[in-house]
Amino acid sequence: MDAIEIAGAVRTFAGGAGIGPLDLSIRAGEFVSIVGPSGCGKSLLIDLIGGLLDCDAGAVRVAGTVVSGPSIDRQIVFQDGELFPWLTVEQNIAYGLHARAEHPAKIASGVEAFLRIVRLEKVAHLYPRELSNSMRQRTAIARALVLRPPVLLLDDPFAALDEVTRRIMQREIADLWEMTKSTTVLVTHNVPEACLLGDRVVVLSSGPGRVAEIVEVHAVRPRSPDAVEGIVTVVGRALRAQVYERGDDHESFAGTMVHRTRPHPLG
Repeated sequence: MDAIEIAGAVRTFAGGAGIGPLDLSIRAGEFVSIVGPSGCGKSLLIDLIGGLLDCDAGAVRVAGTVVSGPSIDRQIVFQDGELFPWLTVEQNIAYGLHARAEHPAKIASGVEAFLRIVRLEKVAHLYPRELSNSMRQRTAIARALVLRPPVLLLDDPFAALDEVTRRIMQREIADLWEMTKSTTVLVTHNVPEACLLGDRVVVLSSGPGRVAEIVEVHAVRPRSPDAVEGIVTVVGRALRAQVYERGDDHESFAGTMVHRTRPHPLG
């Protein structure tokens, strides 16, 4: 059974924006990257899988069950981290474990382990306002992964980071995925990032978003940018076709090859 099954999913907004009908199967333990023109519904797809929004038609199933709302088994990491500002780093990481009523000793050991994994031991007592962008994102990732969720949803989580920090975070999320093997869906505007991290890269069409092309990434992990250079070219060509089909200019396409902040809620 596929971990995530999206069957004829449709969600539309005023003016015809949205996605669908969209069909996509994601295997258990797979890392799938989603790219597409701005406004095609990439982040909307994350919201549907995460249960933050309902489909107008069709369905999203996780482990065979129709998604009808949020679940602790489907953790989302947003672009800005979405940390609780009144909680410290360690309290943010522990939040889901407390909500799940885990034994105090298990909470303490889990938080300690993930503070070490994301290298935040020295700032565990600080609040989100006192952290750098990188620290906030690492906290959000640790808060999600400490729960060992079957499904991890990453909504352009590195978009606000500088290039050097982004490269570091890419390596960290790749290492964490190798450790947890959570079924992971990454939405990104950065094609090299999509190819560096994903087992497959799904290219969505211009809105309403549908699956336009799926590119397999066969490069051996751990990967370097050079190892996926050829795949980046293939995905870039597929993405260019969708951007041009919509009538955008070359500069719009160039923006999808690096960072671009997505307009909420469509992505």
